[in-house]
Amino acid sequence: MSDMSTTRISVRLDRTLRAKIRKRARAKGKKEAELIREALVKEFDAAPRAKTCYELGMELGIFGSVEGAPADLSTNPKYMEGFGE
Repeated sequence: MSDMSTTRISVRLDRTLRAKIRKRARAKGKKEAELIREALVKEFDAAPRAKTCYELGMELGIFGSVEGAPADLSTNPKYMEGFGE
């Protein structure tokens, strides 16, 4: 994997972690760099998707929280008539 589209970084590891990486790479028959790349890809693929503003609002219960307003204020287009004029 040494093409021009990759970049190199340096990371400091303690001896214990370095030994674990070396041992695991040997056991899997892979290069240490390959093992580390796979672990990073797995970590980022497992990261949860960022929630949308709508999802966060629903979780917080802030939609429909205006007292005395119609229940469909945020979804009914008739309330937008003349808005911005």
